[in-house]
Amino acid sequence: MTTKLDTSNLVLKDVHGLLQLKRQFNNSFNSLLALESLNSREEQDLEQIRHNFEVYYEEGNLLEGEVKFLVLSPLMWLAGFYHPQIRIALEEGIVPINIEDKDTIIRGRMDILAVNRIEVNRKDTPLWVLLIESKRGRVDALEGLPQLLTYAYSSLEHQDSVWGLATNGKNYQFVYLQQGHPPIYQLLPELNLIRPEHALELLQVLKAICQQCFTVS
Repeated sequence: MTTKLDTSNLVLKDVHGLLQLKRQFNNSFNSLLALESLNSREEQDLEQIRHNFEVYYEEGNLLEGEVKFLVLSPLMWLAGFYHPQIRIALEEGIVPINIEDKDTIIRGRMDILAVNRIEVNRKDTPLWVLLIESKRGRVDALEGLPQLLTYAYSSLEHQDSVWGLATNGKNYQFVYLQQGHPPIYQLLPELNLIRPEHALELLQVLKAICQQCFTVS
């Protein structure tokens, strides 16, 4: 009998076992991305986003929709994701993952997906650039990791690697998944939007990931 699982019910142990993912820790974004300095306008806009978030955060728990609207949307705009070459998809279902040796099918729906519209060296599937799993403000960002890894894993059938981000609006946990036997995901340093120096690095990372849309050849 086939077991059907929803990603919302998975824990990290399930993901590691079912998908055979192996974890590595990476202490620096610079090993994977070329981070560039921000200009004064970007820093001003970022500070406004950070301030707006603090006001809401200090008033109480942010709902998941508020995290997306108040923080993620302006951050993605500032990082350059709102570009004609990139398609932003919301609440998009994944192709069911069939784990044949365990007679298991995994289904789910990702929160935000950024896709490169230019189909580079392929005829059918555009490149996934970044997928995001968001949680409400008082939920640990790492709680979104099982869902995020499952969604990201589903893209490796069509591409060598993909970036993922789990966030509650305050904390930002990036992961980088790569094809392999077994597939590997790198856990990058967690960033905190409330800390000014972390906020700067957060925008630098998002910009660098976005820029890969225009440099892939």
